[in-house]
Amino acid sequence: LGVMYAEGTGAPQDDVQASDFYRQACEGGNTKGCYNLGVMYAEGNGVSQDDVQAAAFSRKACDGGSMKGCYNLGVMYAEGVGAPQDDVQAASFYRKACDGGRARGCSNLGSMYAAGNGIKQDDVRAATLYRKACDDGDAKGCINLGVIYQVGRGVKSDDTEALKHYGKACDLREQKGCSLYAKLKTGRR
Repeated sequence: LGVMYAEGTGAPQDDVQASDFYRQACEGGNTKGCYNLGVMYAEGNGVSQDDVQAAAFSRKACDGGSMKGCYNLGVMYAEGVGAPQDDVQAASFYRKACDGGRARGCSNLGSMYAAGNGIKQDDVRAATLYRKACDDGDAKGCINLGVIYQVGRGVKSDDTEALKHYGKACDLREQKGCSLYAKLKTGRR
């Protein structure tokens, strides 16, 4: 019912009603309800915008097995929104999301390895995570993989591989991938 009210499908669009149903679902142990309520708090839809509540419901969702909740919690720790800025915690939640099949978690964890934020810097591990994210359809992972092939960081420099990954990002409708593809293809860096 929460989704029906949130989307206005089969019920009038009503974010307040949606948030009430998400809360009931969450209290009943439904992790999707917890995740959706966390998003509503983050965006201020149907409830007063509250990043701390968004983090609390994201944690409840993550603890219940929602990889979307784990990913969102990683973002919150990385950015210090709704939770204290903590790269070690961010990396931990991104790892959990990645291991649970959330491709963007793999991409963000790869970026943390590449930069050495909250984790020991490791370009090879970053490349592996970007590849996993890209293979699972995350355009950001494809772009990051293209960049490291282009500059030769963690992998041998290979413009053909870079083009392949930029092209895949473009195919996934990520404009930055299309732009990087075009620049590399025409020799403009």
